[in-house]
Amino acid sequence: MQKMNRGIVTALSSIGIAQALKILTHKRLTGEWDFRQVATTGGMPSSHSAGVSALTTYIASNKGSRHTETALATVFGVIVMYDAQGIRRHTGEIAQLVNDLEDNFAAISGDFPSFEFVEREKELKELLGHQPIEVLGGALLGGILGFLSAKLENK
Repeated sequence: MQKMNRGIVTALSSIGIAQALKILTHKRLTGEWDFRQVATTGGMPSSHSAGVSALTTYIASNKGSRHTETALATVFGVIVMYDAQGIRRHTGEIAQLVNDLEDNFAAISGDFPSFEFVEREKELKELLGHQPIEVLGGALLGGILGFLSAKLENK
């Protein structure tokens, strides 16, 4: 029977651990347990960053920093982490502004009977990306898990 690719297992496990940790960080911030956090985007730590950092560190630990696979994983990881804290975070901020604007339209539409405003059933999702500290937290978690996975494999 063939073994599963350890790099994939390491990256996916890191993503799962990061998602589970969001339950604890949410509890610490709000005082409430919310197990739905395991399936959310955004929050601390970034599971995107944890996954790509774990894979990059795992590959670098096994192949060395000068190997092509390490270079590919590093560039891929930088793009993913940049996107998580940049474009996706800004998209979430724009969604928040649109939701606020719609709330304002709903509030003033009652004052103007001729103004036909139909409110959406669901608001836009606002928590899409990450703050830089959340990306860093995910990267550190993934780096540690990737290193440990490589060391365990090589024993």
